[in-house]
Amino acid sequence: MNLNPSHEQHFRAVENLVYEWARAIDEDRVEAIAELMTPNARYTVTSRFNHDRNLPMAVIDCHSAAQLRDRIKSMRIANIYEPHHYRHLLSGVQITGEDGGDLQVRSNFVVVRTMEMDGNMMIYATGQCQDVVTITADGPRFKRRKFIYDSRVIETLMVIPL
Repeated sequence: MNLNPSHEQHFRAVENLVYEWARAIDEDRVEAIAELMTPNARYTVTSRFNHDRNLPMAVIDCHSAAQLRDRIKSMRIANIYEPHHYRHLLSGVQITGEDGGDLQVRSNFVVVRTMEMDGNMMIYATGQCQDVVTITADGPRFKRRKFIYDSRVIETLMVIPL
């Protein structure tokens, strides 16, 4: 696939945006991910089964950066869960198209979860991100971030965003 010149111009910045999201979560700077979104951005985590059938059920569905901030704040002060950490492995970052100046971006992910108490590790989620990225004066920002995980189930409660 040949990128058009405007895609090539923005590719590295878009790729770094995808990586920064993962790095912020992996380094327990989860609050930083809302800053990578436009104010009215949507963040969704859904199963491939539901996505392929256009079913609306999602594990997480935030309709704005503010709603995601509220979810993260709740994670920090209200939710009770066994402490754990994620490590994201990302691949296949591509700008696959453009619509009205917004870039359509695809990437693959694997998230390994490590439990803090006993050190057990497991593959927590794999799948694809289908993103819409807009270029702002402050650099690229997610206008939509949709994680589509391959499994039909999440092994346990999803507290930390993917």
